[in-house]
Amino acid sequence: MKHKSAKGAPSVRLLRVGESLRHTLSDMLSRNALGLAELEGYSITVSEVRVSPDLRHATAFVMPLGGSDRDTMMAILTRVAPAFQSALGKSVQTKYTPRLTFRLDESFDEAGRIERLLSQPRVKADLDKDS
Repeated sequence: MKHKSAKGAPSVRLLRVGESLRHTLSDMLSRNALGLAELEGYSITVSEVRVSPDLRHATAFVMPLGGSDRDTMMAILTRVAPAFQSALGKSVQTKYTPRLTFRLDESFDEAGRIERLLSQPRVKADLDKDS
């Protein structure tokens, strides 16, 4: 069975499984479904879940609301990943429960950096000249 499109992008199946995992994980984190005291007070955004072609690994890209206390949040999530993996296995119907890892979503920082670059007077002048 093919899991990549002709251009190397993830297949529709991989995207669908990733989105299902993202939705379920987001819900679990927002409700603190595992009742973990360490996660109380955190509002965590799950921006994407990427699934490996064999569906055995999943990487959840996360960011705390406001971007503060990232290192502590990541340490907690890394430690409790097996508990979330087990809960996902009961909630999402797949042949295998993917091994779950968490990564900090750097795209928010990158978007901010690009916005700051575009707002610089010299860059604005170049952009206005092209318009």
